[in-house]
Amino acid sequence: MVLEKLKLVPHKPGCYLMKNKDGVIIYVGKAKDLRNRLNSYFHSSHTGKTARLVSEIADFDYIVVSSETESLILEINLIKKHDPKYNILLRDDKSYPYIELTLEKVPRLLIVRNVHRKKKRTRLFGPYPNVYAARKVVNLLNRLYPLRKCRTYQKRPCLYFHIGQCLGYCTNNVAQEKIDEMEKDIIKFLKGDDEIVTDKIKKEIEKESESLHFEKALELKKLLDDIKVILVKQKIEVHDDIDRDIFGYYSDGNYLSVFVFFVRGSKIAGHHHQIIPLIDDEGEELTRYIAKFYDKALIPKEVLVSSIADGDLLSDYLKVKVKIPEKGVKKKLVDMACDNAKKQLEDEYELVIKNEEKTVKANEELKEVLGLEKLDRIELFDNAHLFGTYNVSGMVVFIDGSPVKNEYRKFKISVDKNDDYGMMREVIYRRYFRVLKDNLVKPDLIIVDGGIGQMNVAKEVLDSLGMNINLVGLKKDDKHATNALVTFDGEIPIEKRSNLFHYLERMQDEVHNFTINYHKQIRSKGLYALILDDIPGIGKQRKHELLKKYKTTENMRKQSVEELSSILPKNVAMELKDILESMDKENENK
Repeated sequence: MVLEKLKLVPHKPGCYLMKNKDGVIIYVGKAKDLRNRLNSYFHSSHTGKTARLVSEIADFDYIVVSSETESLILEINLIKKHDPKYNILLRDDKSYPYIELTLEKVPRLLIVRNVHRKKKRTRLFGPYPNVYAARKVVNLLNRLYPLRKCRTYQKRPCLYFHIGQCLGYCTNNVAQEKIDEMEKDIIKFLKGDDEIVTDKIKKEIEKESESLHFEKALELKKLLDDIKVILVKQKIEVHDDIDRDIFGYYSDGNYLSVFVFFVRGSKIAGHHHQIIPLIDDEGEELTRYIAKFYDKALIPKEVLVSSIADGDLLSDYLKVKVKIPEKGVKKKLVDMACDNAKKQLEDEYELVIKNEEKTVKANEELKEVLGLEKLDRIELFDNAHLFGTYNVSGMVVFIDGSPVKNEYRKFKISVDKNDDYGMMREVIYRRYFRVLKDNLVKPDLIIVDGGIGQMNVAKEVLDSLGMNINLVGLKKDDKHATNALVTFDGEIPIEKRSNLFHYLERMQDEVHNFTINYHKQIRSKGLYALILDDIPGIGKQRKHELLKKYKTTENMRKQSVEELSSILPKNVAMELKDILESMDKENENK
């Protein structure tokens, strides 16, 4: 059928969608020539992930478009819509931290990740290699420049005012010139010019030393050392101050290593690298990677890429200059990125292979042990309660051996008693009624954290919904470690040193931790409400304000009486603080 269908495919640009025997889309790609590209899958030999993909293809669809730009846009939209298992690119990748200097009258410094969250113009600086580096910069600037820290203005100056990190904008009239001057210095620093800030600290050190305040001078000296660490950036030979990203690549035929330099103000401000399984043509994979990369990062004024990427197509798609340098300094920079990509793949190759053994191969082993035809998606459930109260369930999802956290779900259970079977019955019904109602993807396997009793309850619910889904449980030994898979036909022992054991253990830990964390949140909120109800002076309005601001009893306990007094009368704040601290001591003694 597939080979006959291939003869009908035109020699035109477009997108293709590979499907498995269940009609599920497992891969989306694009091509300048659809006929040639699809023929390459079925008439060539393959290795690695490509061979695995081809072995699962039972059918395909294609969509013809009028240009390559249209095909790239369509491809990315289709990948977002269907999330195919073999289009794993950037699925688990987090967005980069940036520092935002807000555009308010009195600005604030924030760390943000979702850089596309606002339609209005913003002042963003970065990206930073990690959130720790971004926090270090924000803490440093907040210490040197007393900008506003509060999201909303308070009725009285807060702690930051008293320690000199805020000018008390809520109650004091601060000259706009003073605010503008601080903004100007901060922007220069965030653009890489540290001279003003370092001179400011050096003068403070000299002043404190002359006043014999040596401890304060030493503290400032450490601050100066921090700046040197934060601003360690490699200078490059391009001195035009244009923000640009530089992409390099290296491939061994099975994996594609991509390395990106972030150049800001003629300095290398940071880098990113990723190793991905190679399924498509190297040039197609790299072009797709760069296009999708900017879903989670700001596009600079210029992007430099290797010659295998489609520069013209990326320029049309990203609406910026995408250049493929052939000589000079910019070519050296791309070559340097390619050298780094090669080194990363060589250094991390064994780690990549081991990770595949622990995920994809362990998933294949589980499929064979259970005698399943297909095992792409696993959904696992766990329950938590405290003496029959605060009942919750959690569900985690593993696809092709790896966790997919944006698919995790929390369930607050209505059963208000110690009834594990009742909790299982409710969560399985709610989940799979929703799967039927919204036509969601069914899992190939459900794993419940329990034995045959839990499984019988889950199967009863699935049967009532007319759903036939494979179902197993996990049995633990007397040391609470997983030692067997429970099926309706009996138990399957698991060798404790095997990849399969570690895979099951990882899944079990993931669902347990996810559920317990949710249970703690619910329990803390419930305990919080009970405490507030018992304290004279805290009515409905004050309770609402406290709950909105602090969320948990632990956060409340950490606040000073002065901070709590921003919502409560001082005597009520003192009583609340005493109660929380006494409860904390009781918990420590238990």
